[in-house]
Amino acid sequence: MRLWGGRFEGASDERMAEFTRSIDFDHALAVDDIAGSIAHVHGLGRAGLLAPDEVETLVRGLEGLGAEVEAGTLTWDPALEDIHMNLEAALRERIGPVAGRLHTGRSRNDQVATDMRLWLRRTIDGLDGAMVEMERALVGLADRDGEAILPGMTHIQPAQPVLFAHHLLAYVEMLERDRGRLTDCRRRANVSPLGSGALAGAGYPIDREATAKELGFDGVTANSLDGVSDRDFVVEALAAFALCMVHLSRLAEEITWWSNPRFGFVRAADAFSTGSSMMPNKKNPDPAELVRGKTARVIGGLTGMLTLLKGLPLAYQKDMQDDKPALFDAAATLEASLLVMAGMVSTLTVDRDRMRAAAGEGYTTATAVADALVRRGVPFRAAHHVVGALVVEAERGGIGLEALDDATIAAALAASNDSVAVTILGDAALPGELRAAAALDGALASCDVVGGTAPRRVAAALAAARVRLGV
Repeated sequence: MRLWGGRFEGASDERMAEFTRSIDFDHALAVDDIAGSIAHVHGLGRAGLLAPDEVETLVRGLEGLGAEVEAGTLTWDPALEDIHMNLEAALRERIGPVAGRLHTGRSRNDQVATDMRLWLRRTIDGLDGAMVEMERALVGLADRDGEAILPGMTHIQPAQPVLFAHHLLAYVEMLERDRGRLTDCRRRANVSPLGSGALAGAGYPIDREATAKELGFDGVTANSLDGVSDRDFVVEALAAFALCMVHLSRLAEEITWWSNPRFGFVRAADAFSTGSSMMPNKKNPDPAELVRGKTARVIGGLTGMLTLLKGLPLAYQKDMQDDKPALFDAAATLEASLLVMAGMVSTLTVDRDRMRAAAGEGYTTATAVADALVRRGVPFRAAHHVVGALVVEAERGGIGLEALDDATIAAALAASNDSVAVTILGDAALPGELRAAAALDGALASCDVVGGTAPRRVAAALAAARVRLGV
């Protein structure tokens, strides 16, 4: 029997019933629905709406259902539409008519809003652990091979050399922000809509604050209309999930390039690679590629949710039933992506020699040479032109900046027409200083600021990350 069918005389069209049912996906809320129901029963008891023996019977029955859910032995009846009706019907089968007292002062509107917040709260807690695991994988790789020198890029062109650990720690920073966003989302979501009823509030003197406290909420929603129709927390969560996926996708893109033999910076472990059904030579970084692809799906979920909400008047609308598939899928996708990327990163083999050789290409130390001239008093714009001329000469000779002779350096300084540059022409130590700055190690050491790639700064950042992550 439909639990809402009192004013209906005819049966539902099967097409309509199938189209509107949600049990296929909202059964994921079962443990949360039971937890909310138990707290609601206690609230009804405190309000004198249930006798103590009724409270005891209902709670015992709900706890039994919880055990069945945990054991996977409770079956779902698609004819009962959703998780709420399935659980109430199952409860009635087990404890009899007293189960009909459960829904006093409650609507499926505030019930599902409560369930969703409880689900999101525990999901965020689980995702935080997966993010920490990913961060630990990055820190572990930085510990192992972080002294390798990587060609830092802008515009996908060689820019300046950076320590590999510095590059990896950039992703740790991204993940820390992701964790912060989810923590912030959890805080805003952690208020109880239970007691909002269908839209106007419960018609009984239920102590909403006491019920919220029992469920671990920080407080209650302040407006019953907003309480049942608010899905900001779903959008916030999806936005945080999507941005974290974007961060993973950026790293995944780099791994696919780094593992290409033309780069040869890293080799993916066999355990995190696949082959080709046709080409015996292939070794593909499929997990990284799939993370890129699945990122699009999570972004799509966020876009879909925003679009779903944009035209909804207050209060609850059936459209909101579709908030769950996108949210559930995005959370599962993010967790799986974090775990597989953590495994892939932690098992990468790094070719330090290939990295260093690539870091030396493209005159990536030119900025360090210009900075060395600035430290001698040459204005940066003049120093920029001098070093640009030196790069041209090095290109013509097929050599690195560190191999330029004294005469070439002196000619470039003289041609600059800068008074300071001309003044320091006679300093015999200058060419050696510039060649030292042009070496990879010298260029790295020169970026000695907080957040820079100088080895001592990176070592400090890595140590701080270890402490924060407990590794």
